[in-house]
Amino acid sequence: MFGALLTKARTVWMRLTYPFAGFGNGVSIHHSCDLSRTVSNRIQIGNDVYIADGSWLTCPERVLGEPPTIILGNGCKIGRRCTLSGKNHVQLEEDVLLAPSVLIMDHNHEYSDVERPIYEQGITPGGRIVIERNCWLGYGVTILCNRGELRIGRNSIVGAGSVVTRSFPPFSVVGGNPAVLLKSFDQKTKQWVKHSE
Repeated sequence: MFGALLTKARTVWMRLTYPFAGFGNGVSIHHSCDLSRTVSNRIQIGNDVYIADGSWLTCPERVLGEPPTIILGNGCKIGRRCTLSGKNHVQLEEDVLLAPSVLIMDHNHEYSDVERPIYEQGITPGGRIVIERNCWLGYGVTILCNRGELRIGRNSIVGAGSVVTRSFPPFSVVGGNPAVLLKSFDQKTKQWVKHSE
């Protein structure tokens, strides 16, 4: 009961005091989430979004006056201990569901200079990530995009523990490391069809 009240209070406080690019109605952000005021201007949250405990939303570059780099569409549900890191563009369209411990990142650490420590080299230019509406990402999924655009088509499922580094079409079931297409939904037969890659 106390935790629920604390979460409600923190959500209201963030709505009133953080300079979000957008903050919808019916939002719930667990009180333990790591979401800094200094990057909130680059985060847009739609209506009825739920962010569970221990999650971290971050933007590695603090820039004023730029469009949001993390966009959570209406009805998105973010599981426990998830990390979303957006340098350029990380978008979850409507009703995307993330299981616990999902990582979505549109950039990476630079490591091209082998004479310097990696932490001194900054980050890569990165790419763009779009998870289309009504997708389900299972436990421990990693979505990484170092260049270009990575898009997971609508109504797709990404199996637990998968590492996704390329795009997949709508109505896909993908899994593995690296992730491959396992099934797709045939619109004519209304059946899921297995694939072998």
